[in-house]
Amino acid sequence: MALDPQAQAVLAAFAGMPPLDFAQLSAPAYRAMLAAGGGFAPGDPVAAEEDLTIPTASGPLAARLYRPVTEGGNDNGRLPLTVFFHGGGFVSCGLDTHANLCRCLAQRARTVVLSVDYRLAPEARFPAAALDACDAVRWAAANPGDLRVRPGALAVAGDSAGGNLAAVAAQQLRHSDVNIAHQLLFYPVVDCASEHPSYESMGDGYFLTADMMRWFKDQYFAEGAQRADPLASPLAATDLMGVAGATIISAEYDPLRDEAEHYAARLAQAGVLTTHLRWPGQMHGFASLLGVLDAADHTLTMAARTLRHALYAQNT
Repeated sequence: MALDPQAQAVLAAFAGMPPLDFAQLSAPAYRAMLAAGGGFAPGDPVAAEEDLTIPTASGPLAARLYRPVTEGGNDNGRLPLTVFFHGGGFVSCGLDTHANLCRCLAQRARTVVLSVDYRLAPEARFPAAALDACDAVRWAAANPGDLRVRPGALAVAGDSAGGNLAAVAAQQLRHSDVNIAHQLLFYPVVDCASEHPSYESMGDGYFLTADMMRWFKDQYFAEGAQRADPLASPLAATDLMGVAGATIISAEYDPLRDEAEHYAARLAQAGVLTTHLRWPGQMHGFASLLGVLDAADHTLTMAARTLRHALYAQNT
């Protein structure tokens, strides 16, 4: 279908900006540019937000815990946990930029959400973010008492680069003592080694461009890094049996569309319970644009419904 009119208006607002020179662009400059933006709705009200630190082998990671409003005002550790990884091309964004997504998922899925501030590139190149993601999920699974969540009820979620990290964690931990009930992936990066046809058909004019993705990957990977390693490219894994069930949301006008949809198909072929939805008329990153795009609210409601079902079905 045609690009959604609200998405068209967002793109029109960007159209007057000078194009980025990726040959000269630095990660700090890109982060500063993003910090000057914003203006999106803050998401659903939640009962509490708490900043904390996750200890890992590579050092402490900042994180934020979102606890939803519950009947009676006290969940008494009965709620499941979702570990969330923000997008930003492995280079940018953090706890604040994705707070609205986390609040909505927490409140609508009736889950505590732990948002993880993993290390960013190029200061910390691959596999730093992937290792941080796995360490954070292991720690969360091992510390339900500290987090005041229900033991054994755990999901992972993320958007874009964060979807990559959620998918990596779901793959890498499937044969461990960490039981991941579900993975919720919004337009994830799942193939860092090759470019799919939507890079060509949707690679320019729809916010995220093919050139921007190439720049992100060049920041994340040192020269000679194995981009086809499953720690970098979940789609490259030859065996997907036993991976947690998945909800994968792709966007029609997104250079990452085809790889996300290929991953959904691969999971389903491996016998993994997979729900895939291509959101019509939308571009990459649309779920974050609360208050600007109606589709953002709609997709978060739908995603939260599938997440809630997966987290609570295992205890029924």
